[in-house]
Parts: sequence; structure tokens; C-alpha cells
Amino acid sequence: MDGRRTATLAGFVGALAVLAVLVWVVGVDRTLSALLSADPVALGLVGAVAVVWLTAWGLALWSVLRALGSPVRPYVAVLVYAGAVFANNVTPFGQAGGEPLSALLISSAADTEYETGLAAIASVDTVHFVPSVGFAIAGFTFVTAGAVQLGRNLVFAAVAVAALAVGLPVAGFLGWRYRYELEAAVVRLLTPAIRWFGRTVPKWTPPTADTIAARIESFFAAIERIATDRKTLLQTLGFSGLGWASLACSLWLSLYAVGHAVPVSVALLVVPVGSIASLAPLPGGSGAIEAVLVTLLVSTTAVPGAVAASAVLIHRGATYLFPLLLGAAVASALGADRATASEQG
Repeated sequence: MDGRRTATLAGFVGALAVLAVLVWVVGVDRTLSALLSADPVALGLVGAVAVVWLTAWGLALWSVLRALGSPVRPYVAVLVYAGAVFANNVTPFGQAGGEPLSALLISSAADTEYETGLAAIASVDTVHFVPSVGFAIAGFTFVTAGAVQLGRNLVFAAVAVAALAVGLPVAGFLGWRYRYELEAAVVRLLTPAIRWFGRTVPKWTPPTADTIAARIESFFAAIERIATDRKTLLQTLGFSGLGWASLACSLWLSLYAVGHAVPVSVALLVVPVGSIASLAPLPGGSGAIEAVLVTLLVSTTAVPGAVAASAVLIHRGATYLFPLLLGAAVASALGADRATASEQG
């Protein structure tokens, strides 16, 4: 546990260091000046849009849980999703690092199996890629149509859009096509490690290889159940699309707040591409996401670097810090409930 806390603390220190370097490069005084002169009404709208984003993606989780036979009230799903965002934001590699903890929070809130919670959050995160590809392609099309030539950063954006549009679907298809081979490989790799862990930890009986295989099969069965439910897919895609539109609106409003109205297509391109940086080994991709957003804004608009940095800090303050604080409260409450249930059991 101490090692995990140390790693998390080191990650936050790294993220703050990256942000500090970013602000230093574009100009500390100019960035602060832009932040202090921001329109308070626009700042309020940024906060409201952030709430819409979190609510939309929470309702996407609500839709998936209902399809899996583990329904919760819509407001509970929104709060639990805030807890999942908190998990993603305090662990390295974004969703990839936070999904195990997110699954634990979901299974606790929905009173369901861990595999069902993992399938739910994995499905929601996978569905999110579909609207992001559409927004990125649409934004890139309009941005490049107005560009005289593709600069180096726009070439980077083109590669990132291609990765979203081609690489991720191909990886998902191959993973699903060879899911049984993947299951066998996971069982082979995990069983020895879990047995060793079981011999080390007193009063704990490790699961057998058959139990591990059954749990993995349960996870894949839940994924297949969602994939074949057209109504759930369409509903979840709708909530996901609303969330992405809200994120793009948040960035646009943040730029407007510091005195720069940019084409909507820029926000539609920059937000999905910037989300790829969440895979960086920093808590929630912090530092990396901001750097990518500022770089793309400067390369696609006439916005100065310091102003772009101030707008990105406003945008990320609403879409990172707000769910971080709310999610921490939710995670603490669910953890306390779980501990109480364990003591009573």
C-alpha cells in the first residue's frame, strides 16, 4: 500500500513538474494575466458544461449496468462514474490504470460481481472511442480545409486521428476475435502468481485456474451481452456523444473566457486528440494532456501560447479537478460502506 501511495505521489509531482515547465515556456506572467482577466460569466458556463459532461457519461454507465441486470438509479450512476473518473485521474495511464479500481467501485455501488463492474466500465470506455473518432475526423477535416499547409503539429494530429480511426478498432477486433486465446494466456500467467501470493498471505485461499477461467468467461459474457443489445448501444453512444460535445464546448468556452473565439472545429479536433495523452504514465495523463492541447491550439489558431495555456488550465480545472474532488468523496463513501459490510459479515 505504501508503495502504491508513493507511486501516486510521484506521479502527481511529475504532472505538476510538466505543467510548470509548460507555463514557464509560454510565459508565467502572461498566463497569469490571461487567467486573471477571464470573463466570470464564461467561467461559470465552463463549470456548468463540465457538469453536463460528467452527467452524460454517468448516464452511459447507467445504461450499460441496466443492460447487465445490475440497475442503479441514474444519479447513483453519475456519482459512481465520478468515482471512476477519480480512479482514472489518480492512477497512471488513464483508463488503463484506473479500470480495476473503477470496477471495484461499480460492483460495490451496484451490489454485483466484480467482473460485471469491470465489463461495465470497460464497455463504457470502449464506447467513448466511437464518438471521439467522429468528432476528431470532422474537426480535422474543417481545420485542414482552412489551413494553407499542414504544419508539423497538424501532421501529428493527422497521425493521432488515424490511430483513433484505424488502430483502436483493429486492436479491439483482434482482442475480441482471439478472446479465448487471450483467456488461456491470462490464466497461464496469473495462476502461478496468484498461488504464490496465496502462500505469502495468511488465511487467504487463492482461486484455482478453473475459477480464474470462469471469472474471465463471465467478463467476456457480459461484454458480449452489451455488444448484442442494439438499444443499449445506441443509448450509450448518445450519452457518450453528448459528453464529448460538452468537453469540446468546455474548451471553446475556456478560450472565449480569455478573449479568443476560435472555430468550433478546432475544439472538436483538439479535445479527442488530446485525450490520447491520457495514456502517459502520469495520473490521469495530467501534464501530458495539457501540453498536447496547448500545442495543437497554437498550431491550429492564432491564439498566443500563454493565452492557450490559460484556457487549457481553465478547461482542465473544470473537467479534471471537479470530478477528482467529487469522485474522491464517492470513493471514500463506497469504501467505508464496503468496510462496514465486511465487518458485519
